Amino acid sequence: MKRGVFIFLFLLVLIGGSVFAQTAPAAHENEVTVTEAESGNTAMWKYIAAALAVGISCIAGGIAVGQIGSAAMGAMSENPELSGKALPYAGLAEGICLWGFLVALLILVIN
Repeated sequence: MKRGVFIFLFLLVLIGGSVFAQTAPAAHENEVTVTEAESGNTAMWKYIAAALAVGISCIAGGIAVGQIGSAAMGAMSENPELSGKALPYAGLAEGICLWGFLVALLILVIN
Protein backbone atom coordinates (compact mmCIF):
# COMPACT_ATOMS: atom_id res chain seq x y z
CA MET A 1 0.00 0.00 0.00
CA LYS A 2 2.79 2.38 0.86
CA ARG A 3 4.52 1.75 -2.48
CA GLY A 4 1.35 2.49 -4.46
CA VAL A 5 0.84 5.82 -2.69
CA PHE A 6 4.47 6.79 -3.34
CA ILE A 7 4.19 5.92 -7.04
CA PHE A 8 0.92 7.85 -7.36
CA LEU A 9 2.41 10.96 -5.73
CA PHE A 10 5.53 10.71 -7.87
CA LEU A 11 3.48 10.55 -11.07
CA LEU A 12 1.32 13.44 -9.88
CA VAL A 13 4.41 15.60 -9.33
CA LEU A 14 5.76 14.69 -12.78
CA ILE A 15 2.50 15.55 -14.51
CA GLY A 16 2.14 18.81 -12.59
CA GLY A 17 5.69 19.84 -13.38
CA SER A 18 5.31 19.12 -17.07
CA VAL A 19 2.03 21.06 -17.26
CA PHE A 20 3.56 24.12 -15.58
CA ALA A 21 6.67 23.89 -17.78
CA GLN A 22 4.58 23.94 -20.94
CA THR A 23 2.45 26.94 -19.94
CA ALA A 24 5.24 29.52 -20.08
CA PRO A 25 4.12 32.91 -21.44
CA ALA A 26 4.76 33.55 -25.12
CA ALA A 27 7.17 36.27 -26.24
CA HIS A 28 4.52 37.95 -28.41
CA GLU A 29 1.22 37.23 -26.72
CA ASN A 30 -0.76 39.42 -29.10
CA GLU A 31 0.43 37.54 -32.18
CA VAL A 32 -0.50 34.04 -30.99
CA THR A 33 -3.33 32.62 -33.04
CA VAL A 34 -5.85 30.01 -31.95
CA THR A 35 -4.31 27.30 -34.11
CA GLU A 36 -0.85 27.86 -32.62
CA ALA A 37 -2.25 27.70 -29.09
CA GLU A 38 -4.15 24.49 -29.87
CA SER A 39 -1.05 23.03 -31.48
CA GLY A 40 1.03 23.73 -28.37
CA ASN A 41 -1.63 22.22 -26.14
CA THR A 42 -1.74 19.07 -28.26
CA ALA A 43 2.04 18.79 -28.18
CA MET A 44 1.99 19.15 -24.39
CA TRP A 45 -0.43 16.25 -23.96
CA LYS A 46 1.52 14.18 -26.45
CA TYR A 47 4.69 14.48 -24.35
CA ILE A 48 2.80 13.79 -21.12
CA ALA A 49 1.24 10.65 -22.64
CA ALA A 50 4.63 9.41 -23.87
CA ALA A 51 6.20 10.02 -20.46
CA LEU A 52 3.38 8.16 -18.73
CA ALA A 53 3.66 5.24 -21.14
CA VAL A 54 7.37 4.80 -20.46
CA GLY A 55 7.21 5.60 -16.75
CA ILE A 56 4.34 3.32 -15.81
CA SER A 57 5.61 0.43 -17.93
CA CYS A 58 9.12 0.67 -16.46
CA ILE A 59 7.78 0.82 -12.91
CA ALA A 60 5.57 -2.21 -13.59
CA GLY A 61 8.46 -4.06 -15.26
CA GLY A 62 10.71 -3.35 -12.28
CA ILE A 63 8.12 -4.65 -9.83
CA ALA A 64 7.57 -7.77 -11.95
CA VAL A 65 11.29 -8.51 -12.34
CA GLY A 66 11.77 -8.07 -8.59
CA GLN A 67 9.04 -10.55 -7.74
CA ILE A 68 10.10 -13.05 -10.40
CA GLY A 69 13.75 -12.75 -9.39
CA SER A 70 13.04 -13.41 -5.73
CA ALA A 71 10.83 -16.39 -6.58
CA ALA A 72 13.48 -17.75 -8.96
CA MET A 73 16.22 -17.42 -6.34
CA GLY A 74 14.06 -19.27 -3.82
CA ALA A 75 13.36 -22.06 -6.30
CA MET A 76 17.04 -22.33 -7.31
CA SER A 77 18.11 -22.62 -3.69
CA GLU A 78 16.08 -25.83 -3.47
CA ASN A 79 16.79 -27.15 -6.97
CA PRO A 80 19.72 -25.64 -8.95
CA GLU A 81 18.45 -27.17 -12.20
CA LEU A 82 15.62 -24.61 -12.36
CA SER A 83 17.92 -21.70 -13.23
CA GLY A 84 17.39 -22.10 -16.98
CA LYS A 85 13.62 -22.26 -16.61
CA ALA A 86 13.35 -19.02 -14.63
CA LEU A 87 15.31 -16.86 -17.09
CA PRO A 88 12.59 -16.59 -19.79
CA TYR A 89 10.06 -15.35 -17.22
CA ALA A 90 12.38 -12.51 -16.20
CA GLY A 91 12.82 -11.67 -19.89
CA LEU A 92 9.06 -11.52 -20.36
CA ALA A 93 8.77 -9.12 -17.45
CA GLU A 94 11.47 -6.89 -18.94
CA GLY A 95 9.55 -6.90 -22.21
CA ILE A 96 6.89 -4.76 -20.51
CA CYS A 97 9.36 -1.87 -20.49
CA LEU A 98 10.12 -2.36 -24.16
CA TRP A 99 6.42 -2.24 -25.09
CA GLY A 100 6.00 0.96 -23.09
CA PHE A 101 8.90 2.52 -24.98
CA LEU A 102 7.43 1.46 -28.32
CA VAL A 103 4.04 2.93 -27.42
CA ALA A 104 5.71 6.20 -26.41
CA LEU A 105 7.68 6.27 -29.64
CA LEU A 106 4.48 5.79 -31.65
CA ILE A 107 2.76 8.54 -29.68
CA LEU A 108 5.58 10.96 -30.49
CA VAL A 109 6.00 9.98 -34.15
CA ILE A 110 2.37 9.68 -35.18
CA ASN A 111 0.68 13.05 -35.12
